[in-house]
Amino acid sequence: MSIARFSPFELLLLKSRSQVDTATLLLLAWVLVHRQQVSEGQRRRRLAQVTAQFRHGHELGPVMGIAHSQDLQAIQLAAEVVRKECSSERSLSILHQAITVATDDGELSLNNHYILGFLADLLNVTPATLNTLFHELTGKPLRAAEDPSRDAYWQVHDPEYHARKARDAHAAEQKAKEAQAKAEERQRANTEQQQQKRQNKQRQQEEAHREKAKKEQSKQKERRNRQEHTQQQERQRWQQEQARQEEAHRQHRQRERPSPPPDRTTRALAVLGLTPGANRADIRRAYRRMAQLHHPDRFYSGSEHQVALASTRFQRIKSAYDYLMQNT
Repeated sequence: MSIARFSPFELLLLKSRSQVDTATLLLLAWVLVHRQQVSEGQRRRRLAQVTAQFRHGHELGPVMGIAHSQDLQAIQLAAEVVRKECSSERSLSILHQAITVATDDGELSLNNHYILGFLADLLNVTPATLNTLFHELTGKPLRAAEDPSRDAYWQVHDPEYHARKARDAHAAEQKAKEAQAKAEERQRANTEQQQQKRQNKQRQQEEAHREKAKKEQSKQKERRNRQEHTQQQERQRWQQEQARQEEAHRQHRQRERPSPPPDRTTRALAVLGLTPGANRADIRRAYRRMAQLHHPDRFYSGSEHQVALASTRFQRIKSAYDYLMQNT
């Protein structure tokens, strides 16, 4: 059979001159490694003193190594060997040795308190017998083991308890504050997001309203333009119709009314025996000719009536000449 299949403790048992001594040695070493404020050298020396009469025939180093490694399978195997091989007297002796190495410094550690209880159960020793034996060896009663799951235990045994509690409380408070800050940040972000959504929706509605109003204004403007265009066309048609009617009415009046009397220029030209279009030279020549013919001095030998008629004609000729010279 290959040696590699055996554990270190099983190999020790195979090589041991007394398996029960080797098993007891491991259990006592297990107690020693839970001694407080004890060096490794002191543990080994104490273990050698207690087990000086053992017949195991091997070094203590491997056993201490297994005990330090907390190899529970090896400890369970050692417990089975001890329970199977030990008599009642040997059981009390082992328990006596365990109490001795556990209380050399006067203080029983919590771990060793439970280990002693385990060994008492293993060796079929009643709690009352264990308490009596413990009191005989230490002079103190074996009090109930403290519960490390309770804060009261650590308040006594852990000098950093209050500082650690304060740190834990501070860390918890900081964590709570951070969680609250994150929650507030999420709430604020959610609020801002909702507000942004509402603003976007409102802007979209306003934009849609403006677009609708713009389209409505465009339609109204288009309708007004069409109406104005239609009205303008109607006005133009009405004006054209009015102009046509006025022109027809004017032409009708023109046809029906008599010719207007000649104007003053025409009459003045007629007095001088001229026609329209005569110039100033024509007017002078005509005036001289008419003045020679109708001057009143030519009729001085005539009657007063003839002289008066000549004066009137000459005055008309003179007035016509003066008017034409001023307006031609």
